[in-house]
Amino acid sequence: MDIAALSMGMSQASLGQNIGLALTKKTMDMAQQNANQMVQMLQAPHPTLGNSIDVKG
Repeated sequence: MDIAALSMGMSQASLGQNIGLALTKKTMDMAQQNANQMVQMLQAPHPTLGNSIDVKG
């Protein structure tokens, strides 16, 4: 194997690794945003909660 081919192979491997890391970071960012939205949703008070009492027995 010559030096040029080795260099190209290493460059392609590095590119593949960088793409994989970028996709992983994007996925983690989206998961964090979804988690933050869920926490905000759970903290928001329900609009009708506590407005009435069911006294039927």
